[in-house]
Amino acid sequence: MNKVEIKRLRDRCYNESYTAGWHTNSETGELLERNKGEMIALVHSELSEAMEGERKGLMDDHLPTRPMAEVEMADAVIRIMDYCGRWNYDIGGAIIEKIEYNRNRADHKLENRVKNGGKRF
Repeated sequence: MNKVEIKRLRDRCYNESYTAGWHTNSETGELLERNKGEMIALVHSELSEAMEGERKGLMDDHLPTRPMAEVEMADAVIRIMDYCGRWNYDIGGAIIEKIEYNRNRADHKLENRVKNGGKRF
């Protein structure tokens, strides 16, 4: 996936949310002031639901052919993309740059991650 494809995904997620009325006043159609902290917390809630799905080995209620964790991860990505679309964040560019940056980080090298105090869990 390249930067342009990620931007398309971001825009699709935001536009779906916008069309559903999550960003506008239902009576006036005016753009709402959205609380960034609340929107980030909603991403976190999707990740918590994914953790619960993994912990219990559950299938999803709405997409019963898929694991709950998989669907909740999708929800988290949708919420992230919605957030980035709302504030026009270049999430595609940031992802690509961050992957490149991480590729060269000393603390991301296997030999350093496995050391005592490294990044392994």
